[in-house]
Amino acid sequence: MSAWVLPDHIADVLPSEARHIEELRRLYLDTARGYGYELVMPPLLEYLESLLSGTGRALDLQTFKLVDQLSGRTLGLRADTTPQVARIDAHLLNRAGVTRLCYCGPVLHTRPDRPFATREPLQFGAEIYGHAGLEADLEVLHLALDSLQAVALQNFSVDLSDARIVPALLEGVALSADAREALHRALAAKDTSGLKTLTQSLPAPVREALMTLVDLYGDVQVLAQAEKAFAAWPKVMQAVSELRHIAADLDAVHTTFDLADLRGYAYYSGVRFAIYVKGASDALVRGGRYDEVGAVFGRKRPAVGFSLDLKELVSVVPEQALKAAIRAPWGTAKGLREAIATLRANGETVVCVLPGHESEVDEFNCDRELIEVAGQWAVQAIPAGQAL
Repeated sequence: MSAWVLPDHIADVLPSEARHIEELRRLYLDTARGYGYELVMPPLLEYLESLLSGTGRALDLQTFKLVDQLSGRTLGLRADTTPQVARIDAHLLNRAGVTRLCYCGPVLHTRPDRPFATREPLQFGAEIYGHAGLEADLEVLHLALDSLQAVALQNFSVDLSDARIVPALLEGVALSADAREALHRALAAKDTSGLKTLTQSLPAPVREALMTLVDLYGDVQVLAQAEKAFAAWPKVMQAVSELRHIAADLDAVHTTFDLADLRGYAYYSGVRFAIYVKGASDALVRGGRYDEVGAVFGRKRPAVGFSLDLKELVSVVPEQALKAAIRAPWGTAKGLREAIATLRANGETVVCVLPGHESEVDEFNCDRELIEVAGQWAVQAIPAGQAL
């Protein structure tokens, strides 16, 4: 095998795209800061039990594992940053009131989560800890929408669901972990025939409710159907009421519902959302409420947030024009170096052409050049067709 071949679904990011991703990272962190979110930087790896506590089997299967040469304990390379941020909030910050945190860093997946996806996403996320009301859910949802609008994305769609609905319908029903997981898979896949088989042994009201649930996806009319079908389940009615409240707040955004959607990690405990954008093969943003995730760290706190992959985001945002730059000769003359330093201090990009070479760059458009005129260095435009 050639030395330059990379593993499947792992790729280098080349200059022009790398610069664009970095600009998106800065923009998103600045947008979150505008909402009052503080930046944290969790480590890429830590002890496995800390990474996976309370997160379910899906995250376990996505996590690379290795042995720590110092302690002999098993380490994990993070596949998701939320458990780490929950640990920071619960154990390190330990604040009494509301805490807003954001982050941006790589995560690693043992398998791509969908066809053609990278196994090394650059995950940006924002999370609120300490507030159980819908105000926190709405804030992170609006931050997610604002961050998409900030990169000129339009015509997106928000899909809402709630992780409490299925557990409420199955409350009091004795099911093994494997049987419950099989039910979740059938509901998420809208597998009506499979669901019918799996629910044969369940009480009739529960079976009928689950068979109804699998068809409850679409526009706001879905909520009216759910209120009619699940009137006997108070917890389901509360979840539907909260979904209706959030949808009303998003009246200017195209909103859909999928009450049987159970995709994603197992730590979600309430309202969930996914944001779809034209050009993306799947949801670009996923988020929701996960009030239980901090319990394993000794401090159960209300929590809600979202995350997205900047590498995927860059593939759907409009292409940016090349940055204008100035071409300059290489030299050691004091006047030349001072002129170049002054231009760079003023925010200009100056590309020095080394002797015997022309500058080959992917992300700059050298439309001006620095030349010497009567002993003084001056910038002049390069004629069209000659710019690098």
